[in-house]
Amino acid sequence: MPVFDPSREARLLSKIKSISDGPLPENALESIYREIISASLSLQRPLTIAYLGPKASFTHEAAGKRFGSSANYLPCLNISDVFSVVEKGEADYGVVPVENSIEGAVTYTLDMLIDTDLKICSEIMLEISHNLLSNYSKEKIRVIYSHPIVFGQCRVWLETNMPGIELKEVPSTTFAAQMAKKEPYTAAIASLLAARVYGLKVIAKGIEDYSHNVTRFFVIGEQVPQPTKKDKTSIVFSVKDEVGALHHMLLPFKRYGINLTKIESRPSKKKAWDYYFFVDLEGHIQEKRIRDALETVDKRSKFFKVLGSYPVG
Repeated sequence: MPVFDPSREARLLSKIKSISDGPLPENALESIYREIISASLSLQRPLTIAYLGPKASFTHEAAGKRFGSSANYLPCLNISDVFSVVEKGEADYGVVPVENSIEGAVTYTLDMLIDTDLKICSEIMLEISHNLLSNYSKEKIRVIYSHPIVFGQCRVWLETNMPGIELKEVPSTTFAAQMAKKEPYTAAIASLLAARVYGLKVIAKGIEDYSHNVTRFFVIGEQVPQPTKKDKTSIVFSVKDEVGALHHMLLPFKRYGINLTKIESRPSKKKAWDYYFFVDLEGHIQEKRIRDALETVDKRSKFFKVLGSYPVG
C-alpha cells in the first residue's frame, strides 16, 4: 500500500467526526488528527510535496493543511514545474490551484492535466482570507503591497479604512509580505501563514469584500485512491463536429443517474473553435455505473481521458 492513502485518511477522519460529541469542533479535530497522520507517515517515509511557491503562498498553506507539518515542502516557480518534479520523482506529490469561487478556473492547471500521466488523487478546499500585515500601526502605514487581484477583492475595505494610502502591485502576496518586512511604514495584504513566516503583525483580519472566497486545489500523483463512498471523478473530452454533439455526450450521465458538479470548456489550441470539456461528477471510477457511463462517453468523443477519482474535499 502507498504511504499516502487519501481514501483511508478520509474514512478515518469521517469516523472520528461521527463519534465525537464535542466540545471540540470538527475542524479542530481534523487539524489535530491531520498532524498525527502527518507524523505517522514521516515514520514510514518522509513525503516530499511540491507546490506552487513561493513559501507562505496560498498553495503552500493548502499543502500544509493536507499533509501536515512533518512533510518536506518543495516550492516551485510555476505550475508546470510542480508537474515536472513529480513526474521526475523529485517529489512524491504536487499541489496546484485549479479553481477559485470568485475568479473562476486556473486554466493553466487544466491545460497541464491534459498532457500529463499524473492523476488527481485528492482535492483541498481552502478558504481564502486576506489580512493586513505590518510591523507598524495602521496610522503610520504609507504604502500597502499586494497582488492586483487581492487589491480588487479588498477594494471596499481599503477605501473605507485606508483612504489615500498608496497601493503597490507585486507578483504575489508572499513578495508583498517580504517588502513589508524590510521597508519602513509599509504593509502587505497576505495570509496569516505569511505573517508567521515573515514575522509581521496582523493589523486587521479578514478584510476581503466577499466572505465566501474559496480556492480548490488538486493533489497530483501517480496513484488512484480506493473508493470511500463519497468520491468525485474528473474527466476531460472533446466532441466531434456535429449537431448536438455536447448534448449526446451528456446523455449517459442522465441515463445512469450521475450528478455532474462542474463543466468547464477550454480551447484545444489545436484548431480554431475546437474545445476540451472538463467535467467533475459524483462517484468513483470503480463503480459499475460510472464505468458504463464513461465507456459510452469515450466511444462518442474525439478525445477522452480520466483525470482521477478521489475523495471529496
